[in-house]
Amino acid sequence: MNKKKKTHVPLRLNFLFFIVFCLFAALIVRLGLVQIVYGEDYVKEVNRTENLEVSVSVPRGVIYDRDHRTIVDNVAKNAITYTKPKGTKPEEMLDIAQKLAELVPQNEERFEKITERDFKDYWILTRPERAKAKLTEKEWKKKDAYKLQLSRITEEDLSEITNDEMHVVSYFREMVSATSLTPKIIKKGKDGITTEELAIVSENLEGLPNIDVTTDWDRDLHVEILDSVLGSITSADEGLPADKLDYYLARGYSRDDRVGKSQLEEEYEDVLAGQKKKIRNITDKAGNVLNTEVINEGKSGNDLILSINFELQAEVEKIIEEELLATKKGKGARFLDRAYVVMMNPKTGEIYSLAGKEIKTKNGQYVVEDHALGTFTSAYAMGSAVKGATVLTGMQAGVINPGTVFNDRPMYFKGNTKPKGSYAVLGSVDDRNALKLSSNVYMFNIALKMMGVNYSPYMATPLKPEALDNMRSYFHQFGLGVKTEIDLPSESIGYPGKLSNPGLMLDYAIGQFDTYTPLQLAQYVSTIANDGYRMKPQIVKEIRQPTLENELGPVVKPFEPVVLNKIDMSDEYLDRVQEGFRRVMQEPRGTATAWFGNSPYNPAGKTGTAQSFVFERDENGKLKHTWSTYNLTLVGYAPYDNPEVAFAIVVPNLDTDKNPVNKKIGQRVLDKYFELKKATPTEAEGNEIIETEDQVPENEDGTPIGEE
Repeated sequence: MNKKKKTHVPLRLNFLFFIVFCLFAALIVRLGLVQIVYGEDYVKEVNRTENLEVSVSVPRGVIYDRDHRTIVDNVAKNAITYTKPKGTKPEEMLDIAQKLAELVPQNEERFEKITERDFKDYWILTRPERAKAKLTEKEWKKKDAYKLQLSRITEEDLSEITNDEMHVVSYFREMVSATSLTPKIIKKGKDGITTEELAIVSENLEGLPNIDVTTDWDRDLHVEILDSVLGSITSADEGLPADKLDYYLARGYSRDDRVGKSQLEEEYEDVLAGQKKKIRNITDKAGNVLNTEVINEGKSGNDLILSINFELQAEVEKIIEEELLATKKGKGARFLDRAYVVMMNPKTGEIYSLAGKEIKTKNGQYVVEDHALGTFTSAYAMGSAVKGATVLTGMQAGVINPGTVFNDRPMYFKGNTKPKGSYAVLGSVDDRNALKLSSNVYMFNIALKMMGVNYSPYMATPLKPEALDNMRSYFHQFGLGVKTEIDLPSESIGYPGKLSNPGLMLDYAIGQFDTYTPLQLAQYVSTIANDGYRMKPQIVKEIRQPTLENELGPVVKPFEPVVLNKIDMSDEYLDRVQEGFRRVMQEPRGTATAWFGNSPYNPAGKTGTAQSFVFERDENGKLKHTWSTYNLTLVGYAPYDNPEVAFAIVVPNLDTDKNPVNKKIGQRVLDKYFELKKATPTEAEGNEIIETEDQVPENEDGTPIGEE
C-alpha cells in the first residue's frame, strides 16, 4: 500500500518568510507615521519660504547755494539690475548673461573693468572639456586644483574669446560680484540704457530670471564752481571705501553702495544719503526668489543750502584765473602756480566764497584748474598781514600801550652782519601807524619785550621758547595756528616753526615763521572786524527736507552762528588796531591806499609779504637748488564801521615782492561783492552804494602810493 507524502516546508524558509513579513510590517508602519503623523510637517518643510529684507539706495540730497540756486543735483537714468539668489551656480548666471547679451549688448566701456581672472573663469565655464584637460587625474585631487587650473590657461587660450563673448563676460562678472538678494546695476552707461533697450528687456523678463529694469541716478554738477570742495561720491564699482567698510556696514549700507568719499559729500553723508528703500525677498528653501515686495519706499536725502553765494563764487573764481594768467605771463612769476580767496561774514561765520585756482601746463599751454580745497588744506607764511595780532598781543601782554611809539630804523644784533628793519626807514611810529606803514621794527620791539628785554644796538638776543609759546597762545585766539572748525574734513592747522635761534622770534612777529591757511587768515581778520568774537566758519547754512515738487522743503536744521571764543583783549585795544587797518586802506602812505583809497564801501585791512623758498630736487630726492620767492597776502573787511564781509587773499611763490597781484585781486573781489549786493535789492536794502570811477593815487614819479 502506497503511503501518502506530506508537504514539508523547511524551518529556515519559514524563518525567512517571517523576517520578510516583519520588514513589510515595519515599512507600512513607517509610511503611516510619515503620511499621517508627520505628513503635514514634511509638506511645510518642502514648501518652506524665507522672508529676507535688503536695502536699496535712494537719490542723494540736492545742494543749493544761499539763494537756492542748484549746484549739485541728481539725474535719473534707466538701468538693468540683477538680483542674485542664494546658492546660485556660476553656470546659471552665465546662461542669463548669454541671453541678456543677445538682447542688449553691454556698454563697451565696461570691457575695461574685466580682469584676467574674469576671462579665465569664463573660459573654464565655456570650454569645460579643454579646461578639464589642463590637469591630470592626480592633480584634480589636490586642494588647490582650481587655482592650478587657472594658472594653466594661456594667453592663447584667452585670445579665443570673441568680441561678442566680451559682452557676455562683462555681464557675467557683474552678476558674480553681486551681493545675494540685493539688486545690482549691471548696465547703465553714461546716459542710461536707451528707451529701446528698456522695452526689449521689459518684454523678455519672463525668460530672464532675476533680471529687472529700474531708474537709477547719478550726481550732476550744474555749475563748474567749487569742484574740489563739493567733493565726490564713490562709483558702484568702488562701493564702500575700504578704510570705512566696517563703519558703513554697521549702519546698514551694502558693500556696493555709493557714498561721499571727499569733502562736503563725505562730511554730510548722513544728511545727503537719505533713508534707504527696503525690499522683502521671498525665497524658497533653495534660495530662489519667489516674490519681491517693497515694504518701505525710503526717502531721498535731505537737501543742503550752502552759505556760498553762487554768483559771487563764480565771479571770484574768474577774477583769480584772469589775474593768475596775466601775472604768470609777465615777469617775476616763474614759480607762481596758485592763488586763493576766502570771503566770509565776520558776524555770522557764513562763507560767501571759498575759491582757489591752480595753473598747470598741458601741451605747452597754461590750464587753470579748481583748487578751492587749498584754502583750508594748504598753509603758507603770511607775512605782515598778521601784524594786527602782534600789536594786540603786545598790548594785552602789557609790553606796549595804546600810543606807544618806537623809532623805526635798522636794528643791529650781535653776531649778525646785516641789520633787521622795515622796507624803508619810517621814523617814529605809534601802534596805528605801525600797521598803516607796515613797520617791521615796531613788531620786532614787541617781540623783544615779550622776551623780557629792550632793544639796544648790537645786543645779544636771548633764546626764550616760553615767550614764543606765549605769543602763539594769543595768536590762537584769532584762529591762527589752530583749527577754524569749518564743517569740512581734512583741515590743516599750519606748521609751527621750531625756535632754533632768537632771531626767529622776531620773524614770528612779522608773520615769517609759522604757516597758516587762507581760511585761518580770513578767520583772524574777521575776529578783528567782529570786535574780538571768533566765529565758526560755516559752509552749510540750512538742511531741508526733500520734496517731490520743484520747490524747497521745510527746514530740518538751521545753522545758527557759533562763537568759538572772545579774544581776551580790551575793546580799546581792538579799536586801535581797527583804526590802523582803516589807515592802511584809506589814508595817504597806507600800504593799500593806492588800491582802496577811493572805494565807496569804506574798507579796512592789512597787506602782507613773506619770504619763502622753492626747492628743486633730483630724481633721488636730493636737494639740487633753492630759490627765494615771496608770498603776497591781503586781508580786510568792509565797511569799516559796520563790517559785513571779510576776506583773505594769498598768492604764493612770486619772484618779486613788488608785484601787486594780491591787491588787484582784493580790489576786484571786494568791488564785485558790493556790485552784486547793489544788484540784489533785498540784500542791499538800506546800504546804497555810490559808484565812482576808480582812481589810483600816484607819487610824483608815477608809481602807486603806499607800496609796501
